[in-house]
Amino acid sequence: MIDIRPFASLGAANHGWLDARHHFSFASYHDPDRINWGQIRVWNDDTIAAQSGFPPHPHSDMEIVTFVRSGAITHKDSLGNMGRTAAGDVQVMSAGSGITHAEYNVEDEATTLFQIWIIPDQTGGAPSWGQREFPRGARAGDWEVLASGNAEQDGALPIRADAKVVAATLAAGASATYSADPARHQYLVAPKGRIKVNGVEAQPRDGIAITGETEITVEALDDAELVMVDAR
Repeated sequence: MIDIRPFASLGAANHGWLDARHHFSFASYHDPDRINWGQIRVWNDDTIAAQSGFPPHPHSDMEIVTFVRSGAITHKDSLGNMGRTAAGDVQVMSAGSGITHAEYNVEDEATTLFQIWIIPDQTGGAPSWGQREFPRGARAGDWEVLASGNAEQDGALPIRADAKVVAATLAAGASATYSADPARHQYLVAPKGRIKVNGVEAQPRDGIAITGETEITVEALDDAELVMVDAR
């Protein structure tokens, strides 16, 4: 099954400093048909104005992956971690038993990012945070694992869930195939470029919910960037 969720159909909240689109029910946006997709609980498409951001706030029992599309985000948390994650790179926070963090765009331009929440396999545990640079050129033409519940094997940032976050960049006319377990749930978004997924066309920033497929072939109709989560 491949379910295209057009960008225009997503939940929306514009706070001035934050223009957010919600692929799943979040905050004041509620859609009983879009609560989660397997372990994938949140996928927010955020534009954060220059010199603004999220003040300190708490989380627990959630794996939070931030994929920065343009600009940069600066993180600070109650464990003393601080770091700047720039376009194309990724940060992961395992909220565990509880953590307070702030995320600010201290740049002089807007920052765009995906924030993805994945339900962990177990609750509790010590919270943690990590960040890595993932040069876009390294994933040209094929999938690269950015975060994984099997991080050592995948060479990725660790998350505490049976899930992977993968990304690829494709030139127009190129394609990439992902081997999938049909019992699992995949969710794919192309922040840039029109694509076809197993022959079904999608526009930039559409959500694509997938299950029951053994192979997922993405063809780029334009130069495209892809981000996908594969989860139970």
